[in-house]
Amino acid sequence: MAKETTDSSFHNDVISSDVPVLVDFWAPWCGPCRMAAPIIESVGNKVKGKARVFKLNVDENPQVARKYSITGIPTVIVFKDGNVDKQLVGLQTEEIYLKALE
Repeated sequence: MAKETTDSSFHNDVISSDVPVLVDFWAPWCGPCRMAAPIIESVGNKVKGKARVFKLNVDENPQVARKYSITGIPTVIVFKDGNVDKQLVGLQTEEIYLKALE
C-alpha cells in the first residue's frame, strides 16, 4: 500500500526511515501518473515490512518537489538511509520499481 506524504511529514516518513523508501512524485492531472498508481500500490503491497512506499502530490507539496528538482512526472525516487539512491523518470514497470528497492 502506498501512503501519502507531504512537505511537513516528508522528513519523518522518508528521510528518517530505517528501511528503503520509494516515493512517487505525481499530480492528479498527469495521465502517466494515473497509469502508474496501481503499479505503485502493488509495489507497496509486495514490499510491506521490507520497504515503505509513499506518494507525494507535487501540486500540493512544492517544497519537497523543488528540493529534489522534480521537473517531470511521474518521477520515482528511492531513498536509502535518508539519501537518494535511484531516480526513475516516466512510467516504469513494476519489476523496475521492485528492483530499484533491492
